[in-house]
Amino acid sequence: MPTAPNASPGDRLFAGLLSCLPTRLISHGAFWLADNTTPWLKRALIGAFLKGYPAVDMQEAAEPDPAAYASFNAFFTRALAAGQRPVPAAGNALACPVDGQLGAFGDIEYGRIFQTKGLAYDLAELLADPDLAARFAGGRYATLYLAPHDYHRVHMPLAGRLLSTRYVPGRLFGVNPRCVRAVPRLFTRNERLVSVFETAAGPMAVVMVGAFIVGGIHDVATGRICPPHRRSPRRTDFDDKAPAYARGDEMGHFCLGSSAILVFGRDAVDFAPELASGQAVRLNQSLGRRR
Repeated sequence: MPTAPNASPGDRLFAGLLSCLPTRLISHGAFWLADNTTPWLKRALIGAFLKGYPAVDMQEAAEPDPAAYASFNAFFTRALAAGQRPVPAAGNALACPVDGQLGAFGDIEYGRIFQTKGLAYDLAELLADPDLAARFAGGRYATLYLAPHDYHRVHMPLAGRLLSTRYVPGRLFGVNPRCVRAVPRLFTRNERLVSVFETAAGPMAVVMVGAFIVGGIHDVATGRICPPHRRSPRRTDFDDKAPAYARGDEMGHFCLGSSAILVFGRDAVDFAPELASGQAVRLNQSLGRRR
């Protein structure tokens, strides 16, 4: 597998070893285990996860009792309790859609966006649609990484109407920071769901990127996207029946950790000047403002 020349030897070794694994088979098996409702198995999986990730705060969850969940997937995709992560008070604030880590963000330049420092890729390839990518020429983007211990539902950064979804088949490389630094065009090579919205600031795309061990992407409007992991793309257009979402509404979730990429059109949003790549972010934290 080709790796980025400026990645560290450790990053290249980690990504290279991961690429040798049967990632799709392992991810499919992980999803089956996570979805299993056998009481002793789901208790063991949830218990092991909570021991491995002590940062998980169950008091934030709508159901704080780990034993109450029917499966590991139900636990992992748990809802937040009412009042947690309120939307920003300012009506024009750009709300962070997830708990996670802010990766690369900034301007879309010549149809390209950055995966990490020095490593760019084509927006048209990410969206799997050159005509759609043209609508975002001169716009802005932000990449957000969700670690396993993070809350894993994805919410709306702005209010909008869902115009279409595009399932794009692909690989299941890891999307942790080491793989992001080492694997060129990672986000354009992985399986993903591209959701396109019309907002008061113009078009907005939210790209949910699948990854190693991430055996499932779920969309609120259309249900489970994967598994199964298809070999051909699938598009759904909503036309006059477009679902409408308020800012902060849930629009989908991952089964295990992954990444979400936000894409905005020209003169649509301004990012807050204090944002920095690598910083921790929280759902509904203000990332800036819409114009």
